Amino acid sequence: MMVDAFDEGLKTMNSAERAYKASLKLGMTKGADRSRALMAMAEALNQSFDDILEANTLDLEASREMAVPELILDWLKLTPARLESAVQILRKLGELSDPLRRVRIADYQLEDSQTYSQLMPLGVITFIHEAFPDLAAIAAGLCVKSGNSIILKGSTEASHSNVAIANALINAVIEEGLPVGSIEIIDAEHGRSIRDLLAQEQYINLVIPYGRSSLVQQVVRLSTVPVLKSAMGNCYLYWSPNGTMDMIRHMIIDSHCSEPDPVNAIEKVLINRQALPSSLISLWKSLQEKGFQIKGDAEMQEAFPQIQLAKDNEWGCPYLKKTVAFKLVDNLEAAISWINQYSSGHADCIATDSYQESRQFALGVNSASTYINASPRFCRNPLRGDAIFLGMSNQKGLRRGLMSLETLTTVKHIVQANGRF
Repeated sequence: MMVDAFDEGLKTMNSAERAYKASLKLGMTKGADRSRALMAMAEALNQSFDDILEANTLDLEASREMAVPELILDWLKLTPARLESAVQILRKLGELSDPLRRVRIADYQLEDSQTYSQLMPLGVITFIHEAFPDLAAIAAGLCVKSGNSIILKGSTEASHSNVAIANALINAVIEEGLPVGSIEIIDAEHGRSIRDLLAQEQYINLVIPYGRSSLVQQVVRLSTVPVLKSAMGNCYLYWSPNGTMDMIRHMIIDSHCSEPDPVNAIEKVLINRQALPSSLISLWKSLQEKGFQIKGDAEMQEAFPQIQLAKDNEWGCPYLKKTVAFKLVDNLEAAISWINQYSSGHADCIATDSYQESRQFALGVNSASTYINASPRFCRNPLRGDAIFLGMSNQKGLRRGLMSLETLTTVKHIVQANGRF
């Protein structure tokens, strides 16, 4: 057993070292070469649909036998549409301009010289994900495009799918001439591999965990490497007396439409106590017709016995399913205070016709994103703009908010003098 653990630790270190050596070369490659590699990755994934879906079937069968939660099965299940979406994202990444060629004039200038800054790769990024096998391809695409190498570590439930996807991507980038180690996969099935991976601070520059909060917290607790936390669920909506029920209904339903991972799903609604709408039951009925479960705090449940009671510990935890809990608050200030204490802090909303209220909410809520009269629905590949998003970050220490290509870069200051002293 000790020999197995040693072998796994050595295997993990070797993968990290290969990724590190690859990153030194990858960051110097031309943008056109990285773009061609992304197109090759997209084509390889497209040509491997049958193999990937067959591997995914094995994962699903094994997971059902092991009574894996339905939520994880939903995240795990691949469809041709999900794979095609990943292919389209890789192609779009290949068409975008090179993020590493963006040069900016620095905020300060030295005498007889010109100072500017340029975006540079971080180096080696580790992506630890729970199910979501197709997300590994998207993360790999973002890293290759931004000149970073990536180490993929998926959960055991998706082991066959992860290997099938990673093999297609790895072969594609090698055939396009990118360095070996640009994409690495850790396919060990026991938990020690995560601990070994998170201890490779001499090689790894950033870890991104993606999944339930339990996984994110485990990575934060064990890692000796900087962690960019992603967040999912437990977003709040404050229903002002000025907000309409139609707006509330749209915002809630639309926020849950990003499948299989409705990152910004509204799961909690705060209602001004002085303006409790008489049409609330009508709203709940329309939500229930869409498959939602309705809960409420003690005060709401006393007034409406037909709804379930939301326990105290639920207000700070995501449901990660179609469940919405309603709570009464005294005013906007109380709503902001509650949200700052219990929200996951990445996307919170207000429905109001008052400009003053909207500004107070936007500035007072301590979240990465605030939405005013708009659905917070997360879109990984938005129709407008040149951006692809991996997820949402709720932390202030590193990049906050939508995780894009620029999130995976850092800034280097370059001083060009004229040589006169």
